[in-house]
Amino acid sequence: MKSVGIHHITAIVGDPQENVHFYSDILGLRLVKKTVNFDDPGTYHLYFGDKDGTPGTIITFFPWENAYPGKIGDGQVGVTSYAVPTGALPFWKGRLNEHDIEFTTIIRFNEESILFKDPHGLLLEIVEREEGKTSEWTVGQINSEVAIKGFAGATLFSSSPNQTMRLIEENLGLQKVGEDEEYIRFKSEADIGNIIDVKRTPYGSRGKMGVGTVHHIAWRTKDDEEQIQWQTYLNELGYQVTPVQDRNYFNSVYFRETGGILFEIATDPPGFMIDEPVDNLGDKLMLPPRYEMYRERLETVLPPITPSKRSE
Repeated sequence: MKSVGIHHITAIVGDPQENVHFYSDILGLRLVKKTVNFDDPGTYHLYFGDKDGTPGTIITFFPWENAYPGKIGDGQVGVTSYAVPTGALPFWKGRLNEHDIEFTTIIRFNEESILFKDPHGLLLEIVEREEGKTSEWTVGQINSEVAIKGFAGATLFSSSPNQTMRLIEENLGLQKVGEDEEYIRFKSEADIGNIIDVKRTPYGSRGKMGVGTVHHIAWRTKDDEEQIQWQTYLNELGYQVTPVQDRNYFNSVYFRETGGILFEIATDPPGFMIDEPVDNLGDKLMLPPRYEMYRERLETVLPPITPSKRSE
């Protein structure tokens, strides 16, 4: 069994409008779903990705206003990386400068990337990649020649790096493709969301969940049947895997790996067009059936947010 790569990454942030403005106006992603945290319906759950909400492009957020700040460390996704077309990095350096967003340029595995933070402290990275189709969603000056394609991958900080890497390579089925003094790199078979870098040694302190940190990383599985196979397989390996959770747009099982990172196995189907047509993704607050009776109350409690619209 192999996972083809990242399905989505979920993080905790602060003010929801600041979150929407940054990811849709500045980074040019599409708000593909505006719903609620199924376990805390008084809080938004916002999904951003490409035009269709393709697995491997989706970052999701729980925006908790006035929540305590988190701390990046062991047991977390430390850096979330985005892929842009070859030659697009100068545009993104200019765009970040234009919006007074500080960044640093780094070289890892012979790739140049820019590292920066979102308004709530989440560590992000942009790197050029040949792989992955160009984006069909454009916002303002962000055209298809420079737009984010989806995830390049993620950097994992583990309190037990060797065990984490063994799980990724031997059990999730990614292939080791490189190593340097600080990181070991793994690659899946997908053309997006396919690179995982694991820090060879512990970060040095335990991460603390809160604003500006990743809550979990989800790996792709093709359907419900294969997900049950993953659930059985991981339980047999000794991981405590949850029952299947219905997330409306995919089904999920969760487990915490030995290094402390919360992993999810998420199905590709049914996808985000199950309750909205592609042209209207993200326009309306979408609720699971069990919360529909509370719509009027929730629309009063949840603050209004305004996403960017696609450039014509």
